Amino acid sequence: MPYAAIDLGSNSLLLAIEADDGSVLHDEAHVVGLGKGLGDMGRFDPARMAHAEKVLTRFVEIAASHGVPPHRVRACATSGARRATNAGEFFDRIRAELGLDIQTISGEQEAVYAYLGALSDLGEHPKPVLVIDLGGGSTELIIGSGSTMHFRISLEVGAVRLTEAFGLDGPEPDLEGARRHLDDLLGAVAFPQLPAHAVAVAGTATTLAAMTLGLQSYDGAKVHGSRLNLDDLLHWRDTLLSASPERRRELAAVSIERAPYLAAGACVIAAVLDYSGLSACQVSNRGLRFGVVEMLRNPDQGGNLT
Repeated sequence: MPYAAIDLGSNSLLLAIEADDGSVLHDEAHVVGLGKGLGDMGRFDPARMAHAEKVLTRFVEIAASHGVPPHRVRACATSGARRATNAGEFFDRIRAELGLDIQTISGEQEAVYAYLGALSDLGEHPKPVLVIDLGGGSTELIIGSGSTMHFRISLEVGAVRLTEAFGLDGPEPDLEGARRHLDDLLGAVAFPQLPAHAVAVAGTATTLAAMTLGLQSYDGAKVHGSRLNLDDLLHWRDTLLSASPERRRELAAVSIERAPYLAAGACVIAAVLDYSGLSACQVSNRGLRFGVVEMLRNPDQGGNLT
């Protein structure tokens, strides 16, 4: 029996379908930017909702072709939906038109799924491990060992929100302001123990990893398990901040839609690594959607993750 999960993020929509034995039947992502311009209590833009609906229609059709009807697809919405005042109205329409039930999950539940997904296909790693799930609107930090999670927190900062708050995609980016903001957020985080290893997940991290590898088209097999050093992140942060919009798109050829937000993403990941006393992180091509599938297939493992 196949399992399907959709991650409705602030920047991307992602679909994963796995067979009962864990083999991946389908994995697809689209940058929609549903949370762009949202702020703290704004509304989803009608044009972006229309784009999201088209992508969700495709996802439902693909899931059905693998034997997963809409009512069995687990669709989770994250930071953008937690902030958008019209999210419920939008999701009601999707349910009526597509039969897909989208649930807005908490930051803590998002962290659980991100942890499970990020580590689901990386084999053994030093313990304890820190998972960094950088999204468009929030960043989840999770420390765990194996299937046991020791600490998790959802920070109200993401690549899109940091970009918009400090103009990091414009001609006069406020890098110092962004750094102070990250320092303030991380300064309030009290890790129970320092991690021995870090894994970064989600589109910003995988795009920066692909750029570091020199890829001109995205290759998940090469990105998955690769490393991002702190020096790499600082290089991309400074290079992207000083580049024109056209040059940013050239540098981010593997994912042009993410180009405006990559400098902010590099800022966030670098700040988290520095705060954690680490000089590098491994990159996972998996994430929340795969964590959701893991929980669907093995619901009992959630007992160690609460």
